Amino acid sequence: MHGRSDSEEPMVERATGFDHQRLVVVPRPLIRDALSRPVTRRMVVTDAGFFPRAESHGRRRPSGAPETIVMLCVAGSGWVEVGGVRSQVEKGTAVVLPGNTGTPHAYGALAQNPWTIWWCHVRGTDVPEIIGEAGISEERPLIGLVAVDRLTAILDEIVTDLERDQSPARLIATSGLAWRLLTLLAVDRRSPERGAPLEQAMRFLEERIDGSIRVPDLAALVGVSSSQLSKLFREATGGGVLAHHLALKMARARLLLDTTVLSVAQVGRAIGMDDQFYFSRQFRRVHGLSPTAYRAERKG
Repeated sequence: MHGRSDSEEPMVERATGFDHQRLVVVPRPLIRDALSRPVTRRMVVTDAGFFPRAESHGRRRPSGAPETIVMLCVAGSGWVEVGGVRSQVEKGTAVVLPGNTGTPHAYGALAQNPWTIWWCHVRGTDVPEIIGEAGISEERPLIGLVAVDRLTAILDEIVTDLERDQSPARLIATSGLAWRLLTLLAVDRRSPERGAPLEQAMRFLEERIDGSIRVPDLAALVGVSSSQLSKLFREATGGGVLAHHLALKMARARLLLDTTVLSVAQVGRAIGMDDQFYFSRQFRRVHGLSPTAYRAERKG
C-alpha cells in the first residue's frame, strides 16, 4: 500500500458500458422501503453487477458512498485508493469499502491488464458489525480470497435474482445471500495465507491429532518465535496453540464417539490421550458431560 505517484495513469470515469456486462440497480424508493421493513432493514443489496475485462473502468467518490461496496477481482488487475492511499488489486482479491464514512475513495482497472470484477453494494444496520468482525477498515480494505468460485457463485445468484425482479421477497432472498457473502469474507480475512507460518502450524496440528507438541518446537518448525506464534493463534482463533490443538482433538473424539463403536479408552488413545481418565476429564471440561453421556445423547 502506498501513496499515488505523479507517474501513475490518470483517472478515467467510465462507470459502465463494458462488453457482456451485467448490471442491476434497485430503484431508490424500493431501497428506502426495504430499510424500513424487518430483515431487509438489517441488510439489503442496492446494486450488483459483473464487469468483464473492464477497460478504463473507474469511479471516484470525493465523499465516499452511503453503501458498503464489495468487489471481487477474478481476473486482471486494478487499484483502490482510500483517503489518498492507493493499493494494487490482483486476481483472487476482494475489495470492501465501508459505507457512510465520508472518506474519499476511488478505484479502477489497470490499463495494461484490466480487471474482471463481480460486485455489489449493501446497506443495513448489520453491515457495519459484520465488516468490523472481518477486520475490514479504510486502512485495510483488501482480503485475499480462499475460495473465489464460492464467492462469485453467490454474487452471480444475487445478480440473477435482481435481474428477475426487485420485489420485497426477492430483496429478502438477496439479503440472505449478501449476509453469506460478507460472513465468508470475514472467514477469509481470518484464514491464514497458504504457506504462511500460521497456516503451516495449523496444518501440522491437524496432521498430528493423535500426538502432542511443544509450542517452542512448533514455532521453530515454522520459523517464528513462540510469542509470535501464540499471537497469531490468538488473533485467528481466539485462543492459544495448545487450545487449538485440544479443540481439534475434541472434534475428532466427537466424530469417533458418534460414528464408531470404539470404547471410550480407544477413542482417547486415537487422539493421543492414553490415560482414559485424563481424556474423560478433558472431554467433560470442554463439553460439560462425559464421553459416555455424550455418546448416549439423541442426535440428529
